[in-house]
Amino acid sequence: MIQENNSSVDIRAINEKIEKESAFVDLLIMEMNKVIVGQKHMIERLLIGLLGNGHILLEGVPGLAKTLAINTLAKAVQGDFSRIQFTPDLLPADVVGTMIYNIKENDFTIKKGPIFANFVLADEINRAPAKVQSALLEAMQERQITIGDTTFKLDVPFLVMATQNPVEQEGTYPLPEAQVDRFMLKTVIDYPKMDEEQLIMRQNLNDGFANVNAVASLEQINRARLAVKEVYMDEKIEKYILDIIFATRYPEKYNLSDLKGLISFGASPRGSINLAMASKCYAFIRRRGYVIPEDVRAVVHDVLRHRIGITYEAEAENITSEDIINKIVNEVEVP
Repeated sequence: MIQENNSSVDIRAINEKIEKESAFVDLLIMEMNKVIVGQKHMIERLLIGLLGNGHILLEGVPGLAKTLAINTLAKAVQGDFSRIQFTPDLLPADVVGTMIYNIKENDFTIKKGPIFANFVLADEINRAPAKVQSALLEAMQERQITIGDTTFKLDVPFLVMATQNPVEQEGTYPLPEAQVDRFMLKTVIDYPKMDEEQLIMRQNLNDGFANVNAVASLEQINRARLAVKEVYMDEKIEKYILDIIFATRYPEKYNLSDLKGLISFGASPRGSINLAMASKCYAFIRRRGYVIPEDVRAVVHDVLRHRIGITYEAEAENITSEDIINKIVNEVEVP
């Protein structure tokens, strides 16, 4: 994923290729903006997850168009969409599928679950018990599902967008840190601005939602994923990413001794892989064939906010993982 530094890399050729391959991105964003008002950050993060072959955990209060966003993206790229509403009585079979006995055939047949789609919305993932969460997370990681003694490969592309409501914690099953780490990005979305909400209100009252046209295909997305890996990342940028990651583990080595007592654990190697990948995807969305430090800074919060554990001391002082990331990004030397 992270390329070795090669001084003879032809940046111009890569740039031209990326500009050509990323032509559909602007069309895709325009198409989504016909239905989704504002929420530019969420739309871009969805595209980063899609292009980076990752999954997204979205946190936001109800009614912020989370379902609408992923459904619109699925329509715009002609992908299959399914939504799973997570509840305390859900079973793993309700997500992945099960074996059903067929009396006529005197045999078992396989009934596939809603996970068999290109875009899966796992709504309020923290409402379901651990068994169901682990069934979904295993599918996300392995990209295959075993029902009975048959193993099925999941569709490509395969993107899970899980949501959790930060307000209501009663009757929820919080995701363990090790499982949250499987999400490439954790994106926190906020309320729209007043003029945006006025437009949302008007559209809903007038039934003024535009039809979503297919402006890209799944083949284009798969090609774009390969092109993203070709985005050039200089050794200095690799070092910058590693410095940020290592500062979450050993803050005292980066003149951040005051963070030592606030961090219970730092980002895992999955954090550095995903930060590098998300930076490449961000450069691709910006139609650029090389990564610059601003790309890393643009995605660092979404990649790391769920990968840094904070101590009781930090909680007592109302210090969040966001504050820690801000301090690290401000201190680590930019190439």
